[in-house]
Amino acid sequence: MKYRELISETNEEMKERLELVMDRVKEISANPETKAPYDAYYRQVAAYLTFLYSVYEKACSGELSHMSERDGKACNEALFAEIKQENYETSFANPAYAVRILGEEYGQILSAVYASVRNTAAFVFEGNCQYLCIYAELFVELHTYFENPDELTREEIRQAAYSFEHDYSEVFNEDSVKRLVDPDYDYYTDIVMNSDLTDLSYLYRYGRYISANETGIAAFLNTLPQEDIQAMADTYTEGYRIGFEMTRKDLSIKETVEIRYPVGFERMVRCAVNNFAKLHLRPVMKPFSTEANKQYTYDHREDKALYLDKALVERGLEVYRTVFEKVKKKAALYAGPAVIEVFGEEPFSPVTKQEAPHFNDNQQQLQVYRQSEYSQIINQYIKGEERSFTIISYPVPEIGNQFREIFAETVKINTLDYMLYRDMQQKIIDVLDRADHVHILGANGNKTDLIVTTYPLTDPKTQTSFENCVADVNIPVGEVFTSPVLKGTTGKLHVSQVYLNGLSYENLEIDFKDGMIEHYTCTNFADEKENQKYIRDNILFHHDTLPMGEFAIGTNTVAYVMARKYHIADKLPILIAEKTGPHFAVGDTCYTYCEDTAVYNPDGKEIVARDNEVSLLRKEDPSKVYFNCHTDITIPYDELDKITAIGKDGIKTDIISGGRFVVPGTETLNVPLDHE
Repeated sequence: MKYRELISETNEEMKERLELVMDRVKEISANPETKAPYDAYYRQVAAYLTFLYSVYEKACSGELSHMSERDGKACNEALFAEIKQENYETSFANPAYAVRILGEEYGQILSAVYASVRNTAAFVFEGNCQYLCIYAELFVELHTYFENPDELTREEIRQAAYSFEHDYSEVFNEDSVKRLVDPDYDYYTDIVMNSDLTDLSYLYRYGRYISANETGIAAFLNTLPQEDIQAMADTYTEGYRIGFEMTRKDLSIKETVEIRYPVGFERMVRCAVNNFAKLHLRPVMKPFSTEANKQYTYDHREDKALYLDKALVERGLEVYRTVFEKVKKKAALYAGPAVIEVFGEEPFSPVTKQEAPHFNDNQQQLQVYRQSEYSQIINQYIKGEERSFTIISYPVPEIGNQFREIFAETVKINTLDYMLYRDMQQKIIDVLDRADHVHILGANGNKTDLIVTTYPLTDPKTQTSFENCVADVNIPVGEVFTSPVLKGTTGKLHVSQVYLNGLSYENLEIDFKDGMIEHYTCTNFADEKENQKYIRDNILFHHDTLPMGEFAIGTNTVAYVMARKYHIADKLPILIAEKTGPHFAVGDTCYTYCEDTAVYNPDGKEIVARDNEVSLLRKEDPSKVYFNCHTDITIPYDELDKITAIGKDGIKTDIISGGRFVVPGTETLNVPLDHE
C-alpha cells in the first residue's frame, strides 16, 4: 500500500519524539500533578491520548486490520462515548461544562484543545503518528503551565495555541492538499477494494464514528444482488462522465477523481472505482460518517476565534500557495469530485452556547477573505473550466421503519427517464426565454412574493437563459435554472420549514432588493438577534449580504410525492429537495470560475446567463466577487400558488398555477401530484 510508504519516513522521524511525549502523557494520566479542578481535565485528556496511542500501536502491528466486529465496535465506543449526547453534558469537550468546572478564563480554550486532540483519531487508524505526536506535545506544554496555575495568565495559554497553529500550518495544509490531489494516499482505497465487505468489521478501520446508519446500510447493501449495486454505480459514474460531455470539457486529460462517500456504501463505491478505471481515473477517497453528536460539532465550529488574526490567515495562504506549486502537476490532473450524499437523519436545531468560541466582526471578515483567497488558489491549479462533478443521494436507516421502501423509491427517482424530463423542461424554458421577469407567489400561508429578472437574449435562435438540468452532475433529474439579473430582482422569499446544510430553519424569510439580501429572519429562537445571527453564520457565512446566485424551477414531482408519502420532506437533502419546487440560491452562481466557458443545452443553444452584476466584477477584483457558498432554498409545491413569466410587453404566461404545471406538454409532471 503506497500510503504506508508515504508516511513511513515521517513516522520514523517522529518515533523518538512520540515515545518521549507519550511517556509523559501516561504519567499525567496516572497523576495529573496539578490542582483541582484542572487535575480532572488533564487526567481525562491524557487517558484519551493514551488510548489513541494504543490504537496507533495496533495499526502499526497490523492488528487493526484483523480486528473482529465485536472488538471494532468496542474500540469505536471507547473513542466516541464521551461526546455522545447522553455523556456530553459532563465532558470537558463540551465548552459549557468546561467553563463551569474550569472557569471562564481557561475552560473555553482547554475544551477547544481537547476537541482538536479528538480530531486526530482518523489519522491514528491510518498508522500515521504525526498528528498524535504534535497534539500530545501541545497537551504536555499546556500542562506545564498549570503545574503552577496561580502564576498563569490566559494570554500565555492563548499564545501557546496560536504558536502551535502557526508553526504547524505547513503540516496541516500540506497534508490536506496532498490528500485532495494524490491518489497514492490510498489507505481508504485499500479498505474499499480489498476488504471482505460481508464482514462488517472493516467499518471500524476508518477511525470515524460508526452508528446504526453505517452498519445498517452496509448490511442492507449486502442483501442486494450485484446487478443492482452495479446499476447504482453506473448511474453515479455515468452522470460524472456526462457532466464533462455536456460542458464540452476534455476528461481524457485528467487522471484523478475525488470520491466522497458515506461509510457503509463500499459495495457501490468498489463498482464505481472499477467504472472510473475504465475512464482512466484513479480515486482519491474522502469517506465520512454520521456525527457522534451534532451539538458537539456545532459547539466547536468557531474554535479558531480564540486566536485567529490576519498574520495567521496570511501564513496559511502562503503555505497553500507553496504546497500547490509543489504538487501542481498532480493538481492539474484532478477532474473534480464525485459525491454520494445521504439523508434521513433527524433534523438538528442547535443550542447556541455563550461558552463556545465565536468569531468577532473582524475575524468573520478574515474568514471571508481567507476562503476567497483559498478558492482562487485552488482555481489557479485546478482550473474550473477543466473540471466537473456529480452528486447523488441515498437514504440511511435512521430515516425510519420504511427505509427499504424509501431506498427503492430513491433509486427510482435517481433513474427517471432522462429524455422525458429533458423534453418537458425544454417547453418550460421556451416560455421563460420570452420573459423579462418572473413572478413567484406563495400560497397556504407562504408569504413569498418575489420578482426575478431574467437575462435578456440577443439571439433567441442560438441562445437561452435557462439550463436544462438532466441527470448528469446533479442527480436526480428535474430542474431548469438560471443566474438571474440582480437589478429588479426584489421581494420576499419565505418557507415554513427547511433543512439547510444539516440545520433546521423555521419560517425562514429573506427579503431581496435588486438581487441582494436586505433582511432576514426565522422563528427558531425567541430572541430575534439570535435568529439573525443563526442565519448570518450558517446561510450568509458571515457576509453582510449575498446576491441571489440562482433561480430555478424544480420539476421532480415524483420526489415531492415520495417526501409527502413517507413524511420525510424535512429530511431530504438539498440535492433532491431543490428539485421539488422553485428554489433560490444565495451566494455564488452555478457557473463560478467557469463564467467564460461556453455551456450548451441538449438542443444546442448556448446558456448565456452565466454571470450577474456581482460576478462580472471578477475581472477587476476577484477577491470581492466570489462568496464561496451557494445555498438552495426551496418552496414546496403545496406552499406555491403561481410562477408567472412576464414579457416586456406585459403579457403573462403561467408556468405553474395553483401548484400545478400548466405549460402545454408538461401535464405529465402533474400526474404524481394528482395521485398523492
